[in-house]
Amino acid sequence: MNKTTKFWIGAACKEHVENGVKLDICQFCHSKSAPVKRLSRGDFVIYYSSKINMAGSDLYQKFTAIGEVIDDEPYQVDMGGGFKSFRRNINYFEAKHIDIKPLVPLLPFIKNKNSWGYVFRYGFLEIDLESFEIIANGMIGFIHY
Repeated sequence: MNKTTKFWIGAACKEHVENGVKLDICQFCHSKSAPVKRLSRGDFVIYYSSKINMAGSDLYQKFTAIGEVIDDEPYQVDMGGGFKSFRRNINYFEAKHIDIKPLVPLLPFIKNKNSWGYVFRYGFLEIDLESFEIIANGMIGFIHY
């Protein structure tokens, strides 16, 4: 890790995260350009999934993927019908899904512990190293930077 490494959380349904993991890509906020432009090679991304799928109402509330950005610039993919997705390439780690609820009291980036879901409302946010380590340790085992 270099001193400019940053740690990010993206919010997306479990189904969309699983598709991204299969493709080794990340995208945020319905494929907008601004979030992926903020990432740098070597940054780490964790996904949080409040629901199983976008249209459904079944709650999931787990951290669902973790990986490292491996490219230098965002790129755009034509998805058809005029929709162009902004993406980054990412190396996902073998990780288990972990429930957020037991972690809420421990995570410094969640200031309001009673309304903890509010912090994910914009779909993309930078988090502190301590929060990253807490989540990463639960998903992939011991990690310390």
